[in-house]
Amino acid sequence: MLAACCVAGHAVPERTNTPVPRDCRATLALSSTSVDVACLRLAYAGPQASWPKPEISEGAVWQELAPLPAKAPTPADNPTTVQKVALGRKLFEDPRLSSSGQIACANCHDPELGWGDGRSVSFGHNRQQGRRNAPSVAMSGFAESLFWDGRAGSLEEQIRHPIEDGKEMAFSLPAMVERLNQSDDYPGEFGHVFGSSRITEKDIAQALAAFERSLVPRANRYDRFLQGQRELLTDQQLWGLHIFRTKARCMNCHSGPTLADNRFHNLGLHFYGRQRQDLGRYEATQDVRDSGKFRTPSLRNVRKTGPYMHTGGFADLRSVVNAYNAGMPRPKPKNEQIDDPLFPKPDPLLRPLGLQKEERDAIVAFLETL
Repeated sequence: MLAACCVAGHAVPERTNTPVPRDCRATLALSSTSVDVACLRLAYAGPQASWPKPEISEGAVWQELAPLPAKAPTPADNPTTVQKVALGRKLFEDPRLSSSGQIACANCHDPELGWGDGRSVSFGHNRQQGRRNAPSVAMSGFAESLFWDGRAGSLEEQIRHPIEDGKEMAFSLPAMVERLNQSDDYPGEFGHVFGSSRITEKDIAQALAAFERSLVPRANRYDRFLQGQRELLTDQQLWGLHIFRTKARCMNCHSGPTLADNRFHNLGLHFYGRQRQDLGRYEATQDVRDSGKFRTPSLRNVRKTGPYMHTGGFADLRSVVNAYNAGMPRPKPKNEQIDDPLFPKPDPLLRPLGLQKEERDAIVAFLETL
């Protein structure tokens, strides 16, 4: 008989390598308004190799769930130091990096809001409205490309885009560099970090990138659960994890330590041929195969980063899960668009899921642990 401890009023099996009985696996595979807690706890009590197999669609690129590495990958030419990160934070919070002297990076990337801004789309220079939802900069050090369309290949490269964008900070890099070189504080601080008091674009980019690379949400119950503290997830949260890994097929796009596949997908939110048309990745690559595709964001800290999607059109996680359950929008081309090679093709990984309300609630409860 399995020894057990009591957690939240339930008997929870100790971690074990005992195979999960076949009838338990069958029970967990059913779509239902409730879950057999004893089977659920038994299924996830042991090492990950003993967990129920994830359900992955053909063509998906995935990894098993895992805790985050100790630090984000760091380029050899921009090693991280405490002093460089501190300088990057100061730059990040400084409105002098904008032409008006009123807009800082932190205006759209607030730590209290998961390093987003809580708006559907941001406001920038002269209160101009942006086009897309401000993505969180947390976890950006793990991303293989930046922005919703992936147009920047590194954090160092990414820095210039918002500074030069006429709707965001509306500045030029040479003018910004000159402003900082003329300041009373920055030349000495850059000299301390980079060895020269003459500030360059590269120095600014490296300091900002070092700070953003340090923004990794940790100390959550999800990571501690993966590290062996299996009692930390409630029954509902654990059920949500199970559904996330299996019948909801969330790991088609959200897997591995970062809970992102570093790929681009068309979720049907391109508004092709309409006023709000946004073709995403295509605008960076000019490859018709990328039309309507957007980068998969990490789900780390996702409870704080709403509203969601590149449109900012989903106010809360429940709305997002409901949309995925319905298979997401699948716009059909109008008659004149039928042979248009640019009309975005639906992502084959998307399909209606048929999840019960209670199962969707469980997924939301799990997402809030990340």
